[in-house]
Amino acid sequence: MRVAPTIAMVAGETSGDLLAGLLLGGMKTRWPGLRTHGIGGPHMAAQGFDAWWPSDKLAVRGYVEVLRHYRQIAAVREQLKSRLLRGPDARPDVFIGVDAPDFNLGLAAALKSERIKTVQFVCPSIWAWRANRIETIQRSVDHVLCIFPFEPDLLASNGIGATYVGHPLAGVIPMRPDAQAARRVLGLGEEDTVIAILPGSRKSEIESLALRFFKAAALVSAAFPAIKFVVPAVPALKALIENLAHEAGVRALVKIVEGQSHTVLAACDVSLIASGTATLEAALFKRPMVIAYHMNWLSWQIMRRKQLQPWVGLPNILCREFVVPELLQDAATPQALADALLKWVDAKTSAPHTIAAVQHRFTELHARLQRDTPRLATDAIQKILEA
Repeated sequence: MRVAPTIAMVAGETSGDLLAGLLLGGMKTRWPGLRTHGIGGPHMAAQGFDAWWPSDKLAVRGYVEVLRHYRQIAAVREQLKSRLLRGPDARPDVFIGVDAPDFNLGLAAALKSERIKTVQFVCPSIWAWRANRIETIQRSVDHVLCIFPFEPDLLASNGIGATYVGHPLAGVIPMRPDAQAARRVLGLGEEDTVIAILPGSRKSEIESLALRFFKAAALVSAAFPAIKFVVPAVPALKALIENLAHEAGVRALVKIVEGQSHTVLAACDVSLIASGTATLEAALFKRPMVIAYHMNWLSWQIMRRKQLQPWVGLPNILCREFVVPELLQDAATPQALADALLKWVDAKTSAPHTIAAVQHRFTELHARLQRDTPRLATDAIQKILEA
């Protein structure tokens, strides 16, 4: 295209904002006069994105939790749709939904019916659960940008155009992270044993997970008082995390920093981490981890019935085995989490080969996911625009 396009985008939470920010960087290189607007966060804003609503408006997980916020979220979607269709200044050449399929696919379908081209960046996890969503994808989007190599063939078998673009984080996170440099930034010693605690980036996740994570930290600290704990906090949720650490009686034990999740993951020996994109980030940093999750009981019952694979954590799904432990719902007790963490801590000195084996698997995974994602994604978007 000789003229820079106008692109509408929606990224629904912190991880989507990060992915979208990387994509925007690639598109701006191709089209310096690019105009973008919609729903986004700080990484997108740093690329000149005009956020009509902040991405945290959509940061809700679970069935019951979504129902509680349904009217608000539906109102935002309706207002966004109306604004995108109202005139030439707002009407986009293409709409790109970044993850958040429950919100984005419905919006994409409405825009597609008005002859706006639509792209979904990140294939919904139809290979993990909710396989019936394939029909919604067929109806809603012109093309899917896939971050995992097995997805395009799956989509093609259902008549959906798709391109594997690699995972953007695999191109940003170094193949060999500099742990000592990260520790210096955080004020940690070279010989310290460091546990990163990542209870999620959404308020509902933190409310459900942080207290049990901090109680697990207290148990670990009782066994090994010298261990250091570091918590990267989303700035808007830092006060909540601090309050929960205080409630668990560990506020003096944990170092809570604003942002810096990649620095914390580079610095740590092992992480206690909420299931989600952050687990893949930890894997790309080659760090052993304990994956945990807990949600509303009814949401859990619905989700487990739709689950298609034995794994929940992305590193295990992509490696097709339990490379790292998963403790979900009732199994995610503070004692069980502490025991799983202590196994990794003990392995650091007594069985370093087990950690080396995990790091080897994660290095192989990193290589499979590493592509020039911004360029490949922009190439695919340009083809859709010119079709």
